[in-house]
Amino acid sequence: MDFAKLFSLEGRVAVVTGGSRGIGEMIASGFLAAGAARVYITARKAAVVEETAARLGERCIALPGDISNVAGIEALAADLASREEKIDILVNNAGVAWGAEFDDFPEIGWDKVMDLNVKTPFFLTQKLHKLLQAGASKEQPAKVINIASVDGLRINPWETYSYQASKAAVIQLTRRMAARLIKDNIVVSAIAPGAFASEMNKAAARKPEESAKGIPSKRIGTIEDMAGGAIFLASRAGDYVVGTALPIDGGIVNGWIPDGAIDPSGH
Repeated sequence: MDFAKLFSLEGRVAVVTGGSRGIGEMIASGFLAAGAARVYITARKAAVVEETAARLGERCIALPGDISNVAGIEALAADLASREEKIDILVNNAGVAWGAEFDDFPEIGWDKVMDLNVKTPFFLTQKLHKLLQAGASKEQPAKVINIASVDGLRINPWETYSYQASKAAVIQLTRRMAARLIKDNIVVSAIAPGAFASEMNKAAARKPEESAKGIPSKRIGTIEDMAGGAIFLASRAGDYVVGTALPIDGGIVNGWIPDGAIDPSGH
């Protein structure tokens, strides 16, 4: 066994949606550090995605565009097909949240969130299926990594109804897609991030010490935490991880016991 290559992405081509900032940028930078030949990052704001690609280096390529609808997804897929004969890794990271009180929660808060968070990962994977399949084999499967959230695994204290529902849906969608695409040597898995500094998680970005108080590990996630998990799933190390949602959360989902809680065993 060549352990030096276990976590290597040498020569692989990756696409990271929502890759201009936050978790997407963390993953893109990790893939580049692990040796990826090219990492395409997408985002709606052209100036932002191009600035990020320039900062990450010449192997990072900006593809600005709106993938919240099928027309935009098809345009991105066509652009990628004109550039690459195959894609090895697709990270479905683009997402949006919406919060409002129960009595006032609007329909647009469902439509926008469900379209981008659930429909886009499905249809983008569908439109890139041939490119993913083109270079995939049992020895080196292609990878699809859907970015869910710990909010799809447990209830948070905020009234983000559609967001929580969408992230739970992403986890179930990952299982269903995994069962189908493994037949084509495409491994589908998911990451459920906890608190990472991003535009979506402004609390972690602006008040990391305050956010850390509610995390068993007593800190928010770092670029190394997110990049490490994504590299694991994208590399040979993660080839046998099929349909699983990996929490990267410092123990929010599985490690939290409130201070002073009474152990049912009496201890």
